[in-house]
This record gives sequence, C-alpha cells and structure tokens, in this order.
Amino acid sequence: MTDIIQTQAPLSSFTDVTDKTLLIPVADRLVQSPVGVLHIKANQFGISHLGVAKEDAELIECVKGEIVESAQSHLQQLERELAEYFDGERHSFTVPLAPKGTEFQTQVWQALIELGYGNTCSYGDIAQQIARPKAVRAVGAANGANPIAIIVPCHRVIGKNGKLTGYAYGLGMKQQLLTLEDQNRRG
Repeated sequence: MTDIIQTQAPLSSFTDVTDKTLLIPVADRLVQSPVGVLHIKANQFGISHLGVAKEDAELIECVKGEIVESAQSHLQQLERELAEYFDGERHSFTVPLAPKGTEFQTQVWQALIELGYGNTCSYGDIAQQIARPKAVRAVGAANGANPIAIIVPCHRVIGKNGKLTGYAYGLGMKQQLLTLEDQNRRG
C-alpha cells in the first residue's frame, strides 16, 4: 500500500516565511478541470490554496504591483502543471507552496508530497514517516486542514483497511483522482 518517498523531478516545497501574515493570497483564478472548476490562490511566495470552487466564489480584486505579478506567475505555473497532471504527463508538481499552517501541519503536508504518484497510505503511515507514531489523530486533523488539494495529495490517504475514507471534496472526486493516477502510472 505505501511507497512514501518518490524520486523524480524536484518536488514542490513549502516556502519558509517567518511572518505568516505575508501568506495571504493576493491573486487567484478559476480553472476548469476534469474534476470540476478549481479555485487557485497565491501570494508572492507561492500557491496558498487549491480547492473546488464554490458557486458564489468571488475573485480577489488585484491591483498592479510586484507582489501581485509574482503571485500571478505562480498561478500560471500551477495552471500549466495541473493541465499536465490531468493529461497524465505530470506525476509531481514543482510550483512553490506558501500556505498558512503550523509546523506540524507543514510536516504532514510535506510527507504527503513525498508520497509516490498513484500510491496510497494511511494516517498511521504518515505518522511513522514523520517520526510521530502516536500522532495518528493529529495527522488526520492536519490532513483535513490541507488547503492545497491535489498538489498536497491528501486524496492518497485511505483507511488502514484499504477502503476510501473522507475527503473534503467528496469520495467521488477522491476516487476520480486515484483512478486517474492509477491509470497513468500503469501507462
């Protein structure tokens, strides 16, 4: 079931920003995908959010400036990488990530990024990976707080019995993503 470490192209990584107030998104856009319309957001350091768009989603009013231009470049990169992912051409992302999160959450999210494409694991596997074997519930909470779906692949976390477990965007989307990865991994 588990193949935590994947080696390939450099993986997306989290930007280390001491002042967490700087991690507020300053640019966003809606992106069509096979799993629905995605709402992506960025700040000058990287991607801060990726989720399914809400029907009443309001886009951020952008003003021109260096910070917004930097955020827009991250969004453009992510849009390209998402298209490649959904076309089966990309198995890992390289866009910089800059969400708000605690040190523990970031540790869990980094372990998820390192989970090989098309592989699955349990909360317990992630707890072992981050050397916190008793923190299974905390790993589950960090997984549930993940603001960057798909890139931080919380859809790859299943029950230790091998069955699908909850997913913020529904089990249907989770199954779609797992099926896409399984088909493209086999080739």
